[in-house]
Amino acid sequence: MSDIRIYVEEAPGQRRELEGPTDMGLSLMELLKASDYPIQATCGGMALCATCHVEILAGPPLPEPSDDEWAMLDTLPVLHETSRLSCQIRLAPNLDGLVVRVAGTGE
Repeated sequence: MSDIRIYVEEAPGQRRELEGPTDMGLSLMELLKASDYPIQATCGGMALCATCHVEILAGPPLPEPSDDEWAMLDTLPVLHETSRLSCQIRLAPNLDGLVVRVAGTGE
């Protein structure tokens, strides 16, 4: 399987399906940017700015955030229990069906 489906909740009850390749080493941040979501990614995916913040709404369990990711998440004015930096989530077959909300949209 080389493509997975990620769902982005744009408003309550309204989800957009994105297809992402799992064989290119892309991050969720890169998929979201390519799909025209308002992700700044100021640091280029290095977990240094938190401008790619997403909330995980449903789907398979993710690995625990690294210490660097936790440090950045801790600086956010609004933090959810399932907040993550999308630059730190690599597209992989086990993420098929993941549902996220881009921070600041649809809340």
